[in-house]
Amino acid sequence: MDGASNDIPYWSDEPSMLTVSLGSSLTGLSPGQAATQLARLGPNSVEDTTHLGTLRLLLRQFESPLVLILVFAAGISLVLQQWVDAAIILAIVLGSSLLSFFQEYRASSAVEELKKRLALTARVLRDGAECEVPVSAIVPGDMVLLSAGNLIPADGLVIEASDFLVSEASMTGESFPVEKRPGRVAADAPITKRTNCVFLGASVRSGTAKVLVARTGRETEFGAIAARLRARPPETDFARGVRQFGYLLVRIMVVIVLFVLTVNLLLQRPVIESLLFAVALAVGLSPELLPAIISVTLSAGARAMSKRGVIVRRLEAIENLGSMNILCTDKTGTLTEGELVLSQVLDAEGQASDEVRHLAFLNAALETGIENPLDAAIIAAGESAGLTKHGFTKIDEIPYDFMRRMLTIVVAEDAGPAQHLFVTKGAFANVLAICTAFDRGGTAVPLDAPARARLEAVFEAKGAEGFRVLAVATRKVSIKADYARDDERDMVFRGFLIFLDPPKADAARAIQDLSRLGIRIKVISGDNRHVTAHLAQAVGLDANAMLTGEELGRLKDEALWHLAPRTDLFVEIDPQQKERIVRALQRTGHSVGYLGDGINDAPALHAADVGISVEEAVDVARESADIILLSRDLDVLRSGVEDGRRTFANTLKYIAITTSANFGNMISMALVTPFLPFLPLAAKQILLNNFLSDVPSIAISSDNVDAERVTRPQRWNVAEIRKFMMVFGLVSSVFDILTFGLLLRVFHANEATFQTSWFMISLLTELAVVLVLRTHRPVFRSTPSKLLLWSTIAVVAATFAVPFLGAPTSIFGFVPLSMPELAVIAAIVLGYIVATEIVKAWYFGPERAGAGRWEKADL
Repeated sequence: MDGASNDIPYWSDEPSMLTVSLGSSLTGLSPGQAATQLARLGPNSVEDTTHLGTLRLLLRQFESPLVLILVFAAGISLVLQQWVDAAIILAIVLGSSLLSFFQEYRASSAVEELKKRLALTARVLRDGAECEVPVSAIVPGDMVLLSAGNLIPADGLVIEASDFLVSEASMTGESFPVEKRPGRVAADAPITKRTNCVFLGASVRSGTAKVLVARTGRETEFGAIAARLRARPPETDFARGVRQFGYLLVRIMVVIVLFVLTVNLLLQRPVIESLLFAVALAVGLSPELLPAIISVTLSAGARAMSKRGVIVRRLEAIENLGSMNILCTDKTGTLTEGELVLSQVLDAEGQASDEVRHLAFLNAALETGIENPLDAAIIAAGESAGLTKHGFTKIDEIPYDFMRRMLTIVVAEDAGPAQHLFVTKGAFANVLAICTAFDRGGTAVPLDAPARARLEAVFEAKGAEGFRVLAVATRKVSIKADYARDDERDMVFRGFLIFLDPPKADAARAIQDLSRLGIRIKVISGDNRHVTAHLAQAVGLDANAMLTGEELGRLKDEALWHLAPRTDLFVEIDPQQKERIVRALQRTGHSVGYLGDGINDAPALHAADVGISVEEAVDVARESADIILLSRDLDVLRSGVEDGRRTFANTLKYIAITTSANFGNMISMALVTPFLPFLPLAAKQILLNNFLSDVPSIAISSDNVDAERVTRPQRWNVAEIRKFMMVFGLVSSVFDILTFGLLLRVFHANEATFQTSWFMISLLTELAVVLVLRTHRPVFRSTPSKLLLWSTIAVVAATFAVPFLGAPTSIFGFVPLSMPELAVIAAIVLGYIVATEIVKAWYFGPERAGAGRWEKADL
């Protein structure tokens, strides 16, 4: 259904006809009608359903080339009627894949539950009553009420509008907001010409509107584009690191597999057995649980962060939060209490004025745009003083925007002359610029240079005392049908609104705590330099390291790259300059976080390495952010950063430790193969070894992280991971070669005894190295999590039991070992632990105790 009568596109249909064809009315749908529509058309979403997501997740476990190779190898075994080998390979493949699936499914389900807490809602009319419903429950025929800051939830026709400006950059590429009005346009009008329509994904910049929903979900213009392109989001730093790490493993894997296969064929060993051995080596080198480990670790981190009031919208953002070394933020609500109080109201002469208070009250109480704490403070103060709107009728509104930085209400006095009164409230400099007179005892006096200087002196003095100052102006105008921004001129300056927003008691401590984590705070504010400098001194920032919006506008990019890292305060900033500041900081190698909650923060939130917003932010800011704070508090953010760094540290533990242990074992087997009359391990033994060593790895997500590991920003460093893998892998290989010598020269081990002993030693050293290398401290000075410790102990016990299990032992080709052989195995493992501790102390060194080499910040 096209959402129009007689196959006419809805944008060219009569609104009344379209309303009828959708079964609606100007009072909206009834709850019953909406429920019926929702059941028939499905949720208002362009994404796949959860069921399909689960199915895809299950199938993804079998998409790995290594898994497909193993399945192929099992097929060869079946053809050759090697039933036991085929069953073992398939059982291990299935076990690993299901283990990975269940862990990832649990992780993704937990994250989805967190996301539901942040689900967007919209205001709609149901049977004439305004109510709030989830965006996913909106259906064609709904009457949606929109105002500044809202994301548009569906495609629809504008029925009513007041100064309604919409940003459609996501749809049309047009960077400037466009005005939308009721009316009809041609049926063949392109999207850019449909001035009577709004589209899913756009956002409201200013004004208000009532919109009749015509299309939802995949039927929207945005849904059609998404279905055609299926575009993936840009690759994050975290995803790029995983990809580069994968390339590293593939290169090593190809070299080892080709070498081993060639040697075995030259030694005229059975082709199938050699092929299976080479494939098993490849699987043994690969951390095949990496996707599951990453998902489990990140989702565990997301759950831990949610308990501290930090909700993660995109899991990859946890790594970016951990790597952040600069945080850009506004001051209101973050460094200040955020509960503005109207402290004083002064007239143009600097005296207390009840009349100016009443004018400000009318402006704040009658405006219908963005809800903000300034208006709330004015209304609260007015109501406590007994002020009302009685005697005034609202005629029109010129809504606030971030270029004019003011808002005008047009009113008529019920018992006054046949004129309309403009009441304008806004930033001092902007209001003063449109004034040509000021009020002196009820008389408009021309605003000459000395008078301007006096007003500016009051403004600067109050700002230097830490007060936030707005201005009020009025103008009487002749009656006309419509008013616009051009009418804001020749006004009379009436007075000042003085607001108190004291710094938070713990702001200075929070800034110091973030500084200890290697994060520098930069304030980006539209407020004037005097107020911001006063606050900076109170919370411990450098008030002299300041750059104004006017100065920034004159700078070339190269100069800004030089100045931005050295600047603490960016003041009197235009919205368009916020993104430029973020990109300048990134250009100089910094990982930048941006904390914002307003309409004009969306571009900077997108540009930042990690966008951070708050639960009560406008829709467009919340949807642009990666991280949502349930409380606008730097201390909450600090705890989130620490949790993010712990999460990232645990992810890297698995990658670095597992690959180094596997690398050492695989190198050892590749080197010794030419000198043995048999394979050092059968393919099924390698696969069992790999499976058992992976069991405790799932518990790494719960592991404790040493306190010093969270004191510095962390980023991927594949070169250091490669170095770590080779250094500790070669330590393992030295002990492997010692083991081979003892087994062959001292114990004269046959094939079964050799494979059993080597299986146990390689598995035990892999388990031991997890406990040793999980910390940069000496192993006995850092406590692992209980889950990691006990799962490791359980697998160690299973390892010693394997040779004595009867039928399972014979299936895998193991044999019982003598007490001297078991004692030698224990001694080798103990020696390996001691050697690894010594190398670890050398590798990290005392200066490295605070930050892992593979996660150092590349800044």
